Amino acid sequence: MKQLFYKYQGTGNDFVMIDNRLGVFDKSNTQLIAHLCNRRTGVGADGLILLESQPSYDFKMVYFNADGNESTMCGNGGRCIVAFARFLEIIDGDTKFLAIDGPHKAHISEAYVELKMQDVSTITSTDNYHLLDTGSPHYVALKSGLDTIDMNAEGAKIRNSNPFSATGINVNFAEKMDDATFSVRTYERGVEAETLSCGTGVTAVAIAMFHSNQTASTSIKLETQGGVLQVRFEPLPSLYSEVWLCGPTKQVFKAELEW
Repeated sequence: MKQLFYKYQGTGNDFVMIDNRLGVFDKSNTQLIAHLCNRRTGVGADGLILLESQPSYDFKMVYFNADGNESTMCGNGGRCIVAFARFLEIIDGDTKFLAIDGPHKAHISEAYVELKMQDVSTITSTDNYHLLDTGSPHYVALKSGLDTIDMNAEGAKIRNSNPFSATGINVNFAEKMDDATFSVRTYERGVEAETLSCGTGVTAVAIAMFHSNQTASTSIKLETQGGVLQVRFEPLPSLYSEVWLCGPTKQVFKAELEW
């Protein structure tokens, strides 16, 4: 069987992207999806994303982790699928689409995508870390000497520890660069390794740093290994609203799958 696909990346977070509006791709084939995401024997990606038709929306986003399992929201994947939808001429500048965590609005100008994330109402904080869900569950800790950390080892240790081992958690370490800038490194569950960037991760870092009084800014620059993202939000008494994840996207190539 043959299938046209595209490769997209957003600040180094890369995805196999497939137009599945005709519903021909087998979403239950976990082994195939994992194979396609494998960097040695397949295409290579942090995840696979299907663009599907959805009544009352411009499209639907279905996201799979690199292990082949359907997963929770992916922020950079959400930005990339907006760029893909524009390439397919489904949308122009503004869009509303459906993902696993609910509806999302977005705006694209050239290759720069601003994606509205879900409101965040619950943050659990300890002396050492913060837990919050920005479409996917995240652990956020402030660290110094971020460049020297073995992120795969430290991230895996936390991800597989109690009480996170059952469902897993994404692990983010952040270092404050100035009052409105943080450097971020992320270990992603499902990929089970450090990724160059994580959209829901930097969103979690931005909100956690404001929540813990590390910054007074509501528009925060996040420097990842794959590039720079911007997160802005509106803090309300009981939640964080108008959460927007902003950054560049790029179509890397298109090709044909055969299996």
